[in-house]
Amino acid sequence: MSQHDRDLERRARELYLRASRDVDPATAGRLRAARRTALAAPHESATRRLMLPAGAFAVVALASLMLWQPGATPPSAPPAVMQSADTEATDLPPDPDSADPALYQNLQFYSWLAYNDTQPSAAHK
Repeated sequence: MSQHDRDLERRARELYLRASRDVDPATAGRLRAARRTALAAPHESATRRLMLPAGAFAVVALASLMLWQPGATPPSAPPAVMQSADTEATDLPPDPDSADPALYQNLQFYSWLAYNDTQPSAAHK
């Protein structure tokens, strides 16, 4: 430590001691209360430090129970997506005889929707 650092430390200590003697009683009382609160805080933070791992464990346990449900069957794919082993995937729609009839109820709407998707509208410009 250099001489300059020692002088600075000595002056800072003298100023601190002088300022601590000149503190009014109300400020001194607030400082003592703040000191007591700060000294009492480690007991509370120890409790909080224990609660964090316990909370993390609870979240992991809940997530694992939500993901793993004993006895639950995996969701099956909708019939239109499922394919048998002897057919291959194509981009063609299914035959009207083997498909769900609801697919063919609103053909005019689907035609209108496809036509409007390809046309640039004034809202998109």
